[in-house]
Amino acid sequence: MSWFTNFLTSSIGQKVVMSLTGLFLIVFLIVHLTGNLQLLAGDGGKAFNIYAEFMTTNPLIKTTSYLLYAGILLHAIQGWALWRQNRKARGPHRYAVKVNRVAGTNSFAASNMAWLGTIIFVFIVVHMYQFWLQMKLGDVQMVTYDGKEVANLYALVSATYENLGFVIFYVVSMIVIAYHLLHGFQSAFQTLGLNHRKYTPFIKGVGKVYAILVPLGFAIIPIIMYLNQ
Repeated sequence: MSWFTNFLTSSIGQKVVMSLTGLFLIVFLIVHLTGNLQLLAGDGGKAFNIYAEFMTTNPLIKTTSYLLYAGILLHAIQGWALWRQNRKARGPHRYAVKVNRVAGTNSFAASNMAWLGTIIFVFIVVHMYQFWLQMKLGDVQMVTYDGKEVANLYALVSATYENLGFVIFYVVSMIVIAYHLLHGFQSAFQTLGLNHRKYTPFIKGVGKVYAILVPLGFAIIPIIMYLNQ
């Protein structure tokens, strides 16, 4: 197993892990957005609360959620490690290298991935404190649908988005995520060697659409909920 450990700790291995965990999180965002859009169903939160109950009680989903937490941590740790390695490798000439590197498409996202990722990590911590931790602590109301009592997480989310500060924080975080995805989506495929002159333009196109529409979908939710208060 020493070869495997050496591979994971090498620069190439770390980039592969970054790519795989990144693609996993990209898939998760679509699933998460699909569920969150039920907040806008206009049914007083019934659809969202039933969805949340399923997601927090289904054994398979719960197991997947642990993989998700591990994926987020591993993605963040590897990202910081690669940033430090690259910064150290550039040495005193890092500024000159940066000037050459940022020329081209998605230059801002490409040259600031570490900072964008750090902001996203802070957002995730705050987001989980506001919702996941409150749910685990049992600090939520209960509501009954068809004779079954479930946690009223819709009320928790709705109360949070009554605060304009949280809405702004959430929307700004989605903008940061959009920039992170703008470079990260296509970079993940490139690192895994899945690039070819025939389908690389397609991957880049899908990546740009994804980087815009998915964060936009998330950002619209708190804005609409705030305006509807």
